[in-house]
Amino acid sequence: MSISLDGIILKGIGGFYYVETPAGIYACKARGLFRKTRITPLPGDRVRVAVTHEGDREAYIEEIYARKSLLVRPPCANVDRMFIVASAGTPEAVPLLIDKMTAVCEKKGIDPVILVSKSDLADPEPLVAAYQKCGFTAFAVSAQTGEGLGRLKDLIKEHLCAFAGQSGVGKSSILNFLLPDVAAQVGELSQRLDRGKHTTRHVELFSYAGGLIADTPGYGDLSIERFEPVYKEELEGCFREFAPYVGRCRFAGCSHDKEPGCAVKEAVAAEEIPASRYESYLAMLYEVKDLKEWERSE
Repeated sequence: MSISLDGIILKGIGGFYYVETPAGIYACKARGLFRKTRITPLPGDRVRVAVTHEGDREAYIEEIYARKSLLVRPPCANVDRMFIVASAGTPEAVPLLIDKMTAVCEKKGIDPVILVSKSDLADPEPLVAAYQKCGFTAFAVSAQTGEGLGRLKDLIKEHLCAFAGQSGVGKSSILNFLLPDVAAQVGELSQRLDRGKHTTRHVELFSYAGGLIADTPGYGDLSIERFEPVYKEELEGCFREFAPYVGRCRFAGCSHDKEPGCAVKEAVAAEEIPASRYESYLAMLYEVKDLKEWERSE
C-alpha cells in the first residue's frame, strides 16, 4: 500500500526530482502521464508523491498542483519574489537588462526587488534612487561588508525567492554569504569536476530564514526571448510607473512612442519617470511591436 505525501521539488537532476516533504526528502521519478501532457516538473513545484514501500527514500510524482507562476528562464515554478542583482561597479549595470527582468516579473505577478551589489567599490545610490522612484524595493548590498544583506531575511521569510543577474555582478557571492555551508559543498564539487566555482548548472532551492531561495543561471543575453515574451499589449502594464499617466494621453491606444500629446512622454520630460526606464520601454516595444500572432511562442 502506497503512502501519499505533499512536498516541494528542490531540484531535478538526471531524471530524478528531489522532493522535500514532512517525512524528509525523496528522490522521485515522474509518472508517464506528465510526458503525455507535456508537463515538466520544475524546482518550486508543489507536488503529491506516492511512496510505494514505507522506509523507501524513492517515490513517484503523481500530481503537480496548480502553479502561481512559471518562469522558463530560469526554469522555476511558484516564485513569489525575484531579487534582481545589478552591480554598482564592474560589470556596469545595463538598465535594459534589469528592466526586461522587472517586466517579466510584473507580467508573472512576481515581486521584483533590485539589489545593487558591490556598494563597497562604487556609489550605488543613483541606481538605487532610480528604481525606488519607480516604486520598487531597491537597496545597496555588499557581500564583502555585509551591507544590506540583513534586510534579506525579512524579504525571504515565507516566500519562494529567485536570484537573477548578469554574470559577474556578485549574485553568487551574495548567495555564498547567505548560505556558507552550501557554498562550501558547491566549491568542493566544482574542484572535483575541474570547473569554475561560480558556474551555476541548474536551479536548486535552499532553505533560508523560513523561506526558500533559488540559485539560477546568470543572465548575459539581452534578447527579450532570453527571458520571457512580453508582448506589445502587455508592455505598458509591465512598467508600474506608467500607471498614473495611462488614459491621460491625447489618443486612445497610445503606444507612448511617436504620438503627440502623450502623458507618459511628458512625464519623462518632467523627470517624473526616469529616462532610462522609458528608453528600455521603447527598446522592448520595438522588439515585439511587429510580431505576428503565429510568431509568438506562447
